[in-house]
Amino acid sequence: MSSSEKASDGRRIVIKSLDEIMIMQEANQIVAETLTLLKGQIEPGVTTWDLDKIAEDFCNRKKVIPAFKGYRGFPGSLCVSINEEVVHGIPSRKKKLKKGDIISIDFGVLCRGFFGDSAVTIPVGKVDPEVNRLLDVTRESLNKGITQVVAGNRIADISKAVQGHVESHGFSVVKQFVGHGIGSQLHEAPEIPNFYQGERTARLQAGMVLAIEPMVNMGTHKVKVLRDGWTVITYDKKPSAHFEHSVAVTEDGPLILSLRGK
Repeated sequence: MSSSEKASDGRRIVIKSLDEIMIMQEANQIVAETLTLLKGQIEPGVTTWDLDKIAEDFCNRKKVIPAFKGYRGFPGSLCVSINEEVVHGIPSRKKKLKKGDIISIDFGVLCRGFFGDSAVTIPVGKVDPEVNRLLDVTRESLNKGITQVVAGNRIADISKAVQGHVESHGFSVVKQFVGHGIGSQLHEAPEIPNFYQGERTARLQAGMVLAIEPMVNMGTHKVKVLRDGWTVITYDKKPSAHFEHSVAVTEDGPLILSLRGK
């Protein structure tokens, strides 16, 4: 690994070799398989604890380490956030899914020294049409951001694409939490805001790997952290959606390492 471009906060951005990116793809494909497995388990009555156990058991079978468990003291393998919960929801035996809920599942693994990280928001049965629209727009905003993962572009191009799409549909992007670089550390430089902060951001180079993760609220962009110190909710208690992919910058354009269904 080598460092070259600096992030706006002065930290060096680590450039990965092709071999390292291939290991990261392996890690992210395990993440993708886990999320696909969990999606098949989503139904009314299932607890977030049940989902956490399924993910951890799958990690054991694959001989990888859940990335979030114990990270800064986080108690679960999954971050599971329901409805107005934006991110970092703690798995619980008391939290049962109900018809009409949406559940955001954020998951990562450590595999052969490198991390994978991805997230998806899933409806529990039939949901309100406006909530469905929130999910669609958030997923689309991630895809819009990924199209900007081109060598020579700036981080700001990703931010602008995400924010523009979200706000054109009447929703808001969370500003307190952002995407990030990823590699041998779960969170590396650079930060990837989902809102435009000006052009003075790092240029993308082949070998960078970015975890791009729009968090989109139906109402205000403002959020607050609950007394558990982890769970983030929308300030107005309106629903929030979260989608994330780990994406490598290559000379041929973006390579989505956590792509599901392949």
